[in-house]
Amino acid sequence: MKIILNILKNYKRESILAPLFKMLEATFELFVPLVISAIIDKGIGQGDRGLILSYSGVLLLLALIGLTCSITAQYFAAKAAIGTATTLREKLFSHIQSFSYTEMDTQGTSTLITRMTSDINQVQNGINMTLRLFLRSPFIVFGAMIMAFTIDAKEALIFVATIPVLSVIVFGIMRLTRPLYKKAQGGLDNLLLVARENLTGVRVIRAFRKEQEELEKFRSRNEDLTFLQKKAGAISGLTNPLTYVVVNLAIVILIWTGAISVQHGILTQGLVVALYNYMSQILVELIKLANLIVTITKALACGSRIQDVFEVTSSMKDGTGCLPKKEGSAILEFTDVSLTYEGAGAPSLEHISFSVEKGQTIGIIGSTGCGKSSLVNLIPRLYDPTEGVVLYKGRDLKSLQIEQVREEMGMVPQKAQLFAGTIRSNLLMAKPDASPEDLHRALEMAQAAEFVEKKEGGLDAPVEQGGRNFSGGQKQRLTIARALLKQPEVLILDDSSSALDYATDAKLRTALKTLKDTTVFLVSQRSASICHADKIIVLEDGKVEGIGTHEELLQSCLVYQEIVSSQNTEKEAAV
Repeated sequence: MKIILNILKNYKRESILAPLFKMLEATFELFVPLVISAIIDKGIGQGDRGLILSYSGVLLLLALIGLTCSITAQYFAAKAAIGTATTLREKLFSHIQSFSYTEMDTQGTSTLITRMTSDINQVQNGINMTLRLFLRSPFIVFGAMIMAFTIDAKEALIFVATIPVLSVIVFGIMRLTRPLYKKAQGGLDNLLLVARENLTGVRVIRAFRKEQEELEKFRSRNEDLTFLQKKAGAISGLTNPLTYVVVNLAIVILIWTGAISVQHGILTQGLVVALYNYMSQILVELIKLANLIVTITKALACGSRIQDVFEVTSSMKDGTGCLPKKEGSAILEFTDVSLTYEGAGAPSLEHISFSVEKGQTIGIIGSTGCGKSSLVNLIPRLYDPTEGVVLYKGRDLKSLQIEQVREEMGMVPQKAQLFAGTIRSNLLMAKPDASPEDLHRALEMAQAAEFVEKKEGGLDAPVEQGGRNFSGGQKQRLTIARALLKQPEVLILDDSSSALDYATDAKLRTALKTLKDTTVFLVSQRSASICHADKIIVLEDGKVEGIGTHEELLQSCLVYQEIVSSQNTEKEAAV
């Protein structure tokens, strides 16, 4: 909650004025029973119509002033709540952006989305309701009790006995429901995870006819969430009936004792009505307070979940060193590098050592799950090695500024990712100031110019969310073009041509050979795609089985021989 309170400090004026105007509204409201008492005792009792009309005018004036104060308070409360939620959402998004891949893996996408949306909305409602009612309701409750003492101290003792009982009920229920609401938000995370997987994987689900199983899974998670919400709601639902019972019993006792006081001439009928109105005000405010407690309980639970995310810090610390102006013989060097993912039982990479000269093309090949992507993810420092050192231009990657390192690198991940917008906006992510000639050159090299020109609008053709209006091969070529537009010193293609046919793949490899000063890493399961590389690294179960040229590995590496023979590479390469 610290981060929320720190943001709320930026809205000090609104946070003071909102409850202040609510207190003014409550003050005027406390005078209403006295005015009604005067109308009954002096106006109706004495038959003075003029007095009745004048006091009715006072009631109308009090109502107008109260309405003005209420609207003003609502304005300031809404401004503070929405402003705080907006800033909190921006800070949370910025904080999540600072996470390394390790934190993103451990936190999970679904829970982060829930905290960015549902949780912050609950906090917003909590702030709004707190500024409006948190001081007003107790002020009315205790104010009504004090006003009762000004009328009759003996009758006011009923108020003194009632208020502590009501406080125990309200705050006791709050204490019970807070952990339940936190669990319910966790259940919402699980439900969102299932829904997200179904929406993104709908084609796979339908292809394997798993709709019914997924429906059962969703129903199970939904029922778990419903159970948690019902349990919390059932306890919260006790607030109103319990407070009604206590307050109505107090009203019965008040009317009974008040009637006796009227008979003995201690109180007038108007004063008894005033006492009744004060007790009714307490009832109404306690109902509001009970609902406020439920909202605050949810907001506190959600605020705690948001705070948990802010307390997660990136395990990857930015270096302070700058890239050297003079480069050594090797642009990149792995020295006894191992990588174990957070929570994994075994390392994904073990004791990897090799060096790469500037301008070389490096092929990385191996079976599925052997660690190819893990290896190239270490180059732009998406992960840090758990053992060993990765040197870039002779300097430890951990000692260099991450922004500078990634500025010199272009990466196309395994999963081609496009964003909603246009082809142009997706390409310009790599280089915002790129000229039309730069864009065309990158598309030509990525073998994407032909289909882009055929699109209505060309570079300004729309791209739907995730690039779903493009085929797999088109998406891959556009993401390759985006990386090439950057003109990086190190280009990493992580199995980014898997959806391309052999002819297009060959054209792409031919185009990449023209990049004389760019060091290219080609990750592929096709040996034909990397057989012309200057150096090929063969991985098996996270270990290097061989390093060398295509011809050298055919003579010395059994794993590479098996891959080549299984793929009939000579014929594929010829194509």
